[in-house]
Amino acid sequence: MWFIYILYSEKDGNLYVGCSENLNERVKKHKSGTVHSTRNRRPLVLIHYEKFPEKKEAFARERFLKSLWAGRFKKKIKQKYIRSTRLHELIAS
Repeated sequence: MWFIYILYSEKDGNLYVGCSENLNERVKKHKSGTVHSTRNRRPLVLIHYEKFPEKKEAFARERFLKSLWAGRFKKKIKQKYIRSTRLHELIAS
């Protein structure tokens, strides 16, 4: 099983798209700072992932999500995460 994932940087508000065979381990590496491309963008939150049976399908989806055509899709995911976070903060206070 292969995964594509989207991380949200709470530091700069940007998204990072990646692909991995072991989602949990890869996200741990991002959060610990051992992944060079996201080291300075921590803290990071996993806000979306998709499963694929084949590596080829997962990498094709990752390429799409990194393209300009996927901007609207990623924007919706980001807004949904931000709204849910704010709602949880309101409920907690």
